[in-house]
Amino acid sequence: MTADVATRPPELSTDTEAARLADLAAEVLDRCRAGGATEAEVGLSIDQGLEVNVRMGEVETISHTRDRGLSVTVYVGRRKGSASTADLAPASIAATVGHALAIARHTGEDPAAGLADPGRFPTEFPDLDLDHPWSVTAEAAIDLALAAEDAGRAVDRRIANSDGAGVSTGRSVSVLANSAGFLGVERGTRHSISCSLIAAGDAGMQRDYWYSAARAATDLEDPEAIGRRAAERALARLGARKLGTRECPVLYVPEVARSLIGHLVGAVSGGALYRKASFLLDHAGRTIFPTWFSIREEPHLRRGQGSSVFDADGVATVASDLVRDGVLVRYVLGTYSARRLGLASTGNAGGIHNLVVEPGNRDFAGLLAEMGTGLVVTELMGQGVNPVTGDYSRGAAGFWVERGEIVHPVEEVTIAGNLREMFAGIAAVGSDVDRRGSILTGSILVGRMTVAGS
Repeated sequence: MTADVATRPPELSTDTEAARLADLAAEVLDRCRAGGATEAEVGLSIDQGLEVNVRMGEVETISHTRDRGLSVTVYVGRRKGSASTADLAPASIAATVGHALAIARHTGEDPAAGLADPGRFPTEFPDLDLDHPWSVTAEAAIDLALAAEDAGRAVDRRIANSDGAGVSTGRSVSVLANSAGFLGVERGTRHSISCSLIAAGDAGMQRDYWYSAARAATDLEDPEAIGRRAAERALARLGARKLGTRECPVLYVPEVARSLIGHLVGAVSGGALYRKASFLLDHAGRTIFPTWFSIREEPHLRRGQGSSVFDADGVATVASDLVRDGVLVRYVLGTYSARRLGLASTGNAGGIHNLVVEPGNRDFAGLLAEMGTGLVVTELMGQGVNPVTGDYSRGAAGFWVERGEIVHPVEEVTIAGNLREMFAGIAAVGSDVDRRGSILTGSILVGRMTVAGS
């Protein structure tokens, strides 16, 4: 994936920009103190990126971006105010600090407000190998996107149309600093190649896609392989049928299985818990999954999509179990939500950092054999999940399986259950782990769900 340098924008110098942002953060903190803040926190970032999209062999869009941002949070006693701006000019910064202070002075006191305990800030900053700039020009990115689309369209004459292919690359540097003495710098890159194709047959048309995402461009799949995978997936959906209503096992492929883990995270996150808006309220220490099932948070994975040394409060991240042997070990808490609950932060302000579902020893074919007869879900639609009760109902598409073999594609069905029962009823996790996001899981087989169709 080499590239010409003809139309490459100026490289983002992360070392230079990090030093400049750190100096600016110190100035902003001084301004906050001078304005009457008893505590303050500043976040500064610069992002640079390139995105190209092609469709049917023609360039549709080329976008170069360079964004900057400042966020300020101040505390006047236990009163909090926040403001942000994309303009780093001195006058704009002064106005933003002024707005944050004004908000704090007109806000009621909150006993949970304030910076994190200084004893929770990291003292070491290991290199997580997250910064891999890709010196790709717009012309070279276009060639890669065209290569993906061309390879997909060449797979079969039934690939009748395209939703397009795209290449994106981005690099960022950010600084988080506060009046308690914490200063953290993060540098990182994110790259991707994607392709979406449309197959046509006697029974109509079907669309599907594939993509690759990584911190380093050398870790991306070849564009031709991405295009062929998108075509094969679209072709496999031709002739999709509806199903009659029934109860059966449901196998979530990895890219949709992560949504199940996402529902767990939402239910055990501090905000949902202190608002008493979770079906897993007061479930820490209880068994909610099968006894063989475990999830571990690994924030320091090298090149991980969710890797970080510290969270959005500056609290050091640490590897720890979320679920061990089926038991919910802890919640997912930032500083504020932890104080509201009378607990300690788990280093999750701003979200989770690489949740790894312990994989099983069966590949996808092995899971099909274990399921026997049931539904493979490759796509989910709608947002029919009640976080308070755990009731779950979503539109789905995928494949019907009999005797461990895929029989035909399926569309326009609804899968329903209750997340509490679905978690307890997980029968297996596959070895086919999808590593393209911050939730790393293989396929997940749920032993029984209601499938509603025609």
